[in-house]
Amino acid sequence: MNKIGVYMEQWLIRRAIEQDVPAVLALFDEVIAWFVETGNQGQWGTEPWSAQSHQAARIREACALPGAWVAEDQTGHVQGALILGEALPYVSAASEPEVYVRVLISSRDQQVRGLGRDLLGFADDQARRAGVQQLRVDCYGGGTGALVRFYESCGYERLATFQVEDWPGQLLGRRLPV
Repeated sequence: MNKIGVYMEQWLIRRAIEQDVPAVLALFDEVIAWFVETGNQGQWGTEPWSAQSHQAARIREACALPGAWVAEDQTGHVQGALILGEALPYVSAASEPEVYVRVLISSRDQQVRGLGRDLLGFADDQARRAGVQQLRVDCYGGGTGALVRFYESCGYERLATFQVEDWPGQLLGRRLPV
């Protein structure tokens, strides 16, 4: 495979392809196992996504989107994924053009610490290239609130809360400087 992408810090950020689906599912499995260890079963449940056909199909579809990106380390291992696209149907429509962060995930390995922030910086770059100032993201709003605080530490502000069945969500937004 031709490794064409953008080098950012120590990462090669490139378009996701179908062959990346197992690696992205492995990231979800890794993070879910960590959530279970830390008592955060509410976010994505307790079962590995690779063992759930509907979640595997969801990731396969996400990796096929034009805004799907993966971050590889210097050895070629996928350590993170970023999916940009349309806002999801459970959040309010945007009042202006935007870049919507549909998925952001990275390995829990301490050697890749900071990758999530780097991927959000890449999302900022994509918005600038598109001539868009607004970015939005939604996340799990329950548990300890750590995920909401992470996005706030990256410059996002709380916009609205929402509920999808028994899953509490938080919509956040960020405006890029002109």
